[in-house]
Amino acid sequence: MADEAVPGRRELAALMAEAAQAWLDTLTPEQRSVAVGAGPGDGPDDAERRRWFYTPTDHGGLTVHEQRPTQQRAAMRLVASGLSMAGYVTVATVMGLENVLDRVEGFVTIFDRERGRDPGLYYLRVFGDPATGTWGWRYGGHHVSLNNLVVDGELVATTPCFLGADPATSPLLGGALNRPLGRVEDLGRDLVRSLSPELAARAVLLDKAPSDFVTANRTTVSPGDRVIPLAGIWRDERFPDDEQQAKLQALSDAIDDAADFSEAGHAAVELTEDPQGVAGRDLDDGQREVLWALLGTYFDRVPEGVSPARAYDGPALDDVHVAWAGPTEPGAPHYYRLQGPGLLIEWDNTQRGANHAHSVWRDPSRDFGADLLAAHHARHH
Repeated sequence: MADEAVPGRRELAALMAEAAQAWLDTLTPEQRSVAVGAGPGDGPDDAERRRWFYTPTDHGGLTVHEQRPTQQRAAMRLVASGLSMAGYVTVATVMGLENVLDRVEGFVTIFDRERGRDPGLYYLRVFGDPATGTWGWRYGGHHVSLNNLVVDGELVATTPCFLGADPATSPLLGGALNRPLGRVEDLGRDLVRSLSPELAARAVLLDKAPSDFVTANRTTVSPGDRVIPLAGIWRDERFPDDEQQAKLQALSDAIDDAADFSEAGHAAVELTEDPQGVAGRDLDDGQREVLWALLGTYFDRVPEGVSPARAYDGPALDDVHVAWAGPTEPGAPHYYRLQGPGLLIEWDNTQRGANHAHSVWRDPSRDFGADLLAAHHARHH
């Protein structure tokens, strides 16, 4: 596709605004009261927009269940406007995995819900008025979190961008496997396994993996961040049913016990200001190609016009560091991190016998577009 044919940030913002308004126009007043949040700001009122989850909890907004089919179609059109085709297919597949997970777990009722694993519990919320040119939207549910901000008619932020898969691997007919994030996992492992013993010793921070990725669902990330237990990812929220809350805490404790992480282990993988691991500049040409392809499994989730992938097809790759924790054999619990200027990527596949994967792409200084939003308000207020 020629460069001039690729929609840029303004064109994508216009497509988003059109899709958002079309969805909002289908809603009843009662639905709109849930579907629309306060406009983006740079103060405490913006806290809701910057609250995000990847667990099966209330993400805030109007669920698929609460919409008629025509409304659902309009909602998914908005979701699609923020994704590449591959990104959209992956999101749709991850949502469908709720049905698979329901069978894996025996179709039980959990999490104080009528249905424990539910492909209808994905939430969409628009923040502000798309007609104003400064607004945002969020779509999320179990293992999906998409966060987009438009400022002055330009799409300025698409992170945090989270995708997970549970099961990470499941059977298809004819012996094929359904692995929505398979390349996201395999490219990372291939890269680390290709390193010389000297570089591998620098890249592998620890011989065991943490129970989850280090930054979890923090609104902002900072040096010194460490793994949060599963129960803590719900933040201050509790299940109304004490029995369900106790089950969550027991599950959280079991995951931590299985990880068996010591103080030294937490210290080894905690987030640091200076990236740990091996820098891209130390890799050979073939390894750099694998690293660039691995970055693409994150950057190419969004439309080409806002993907930073091309910026890393050159010297910028020098400063991207690769770090790993856990064994490198396929099937073993493992974790990796890619970190550099304006970049933090984390992956883990540790739970359910390394068949439950998480992946997140963040820009620590610009997540949720906080810096550009502050600049906008400084100019206009």
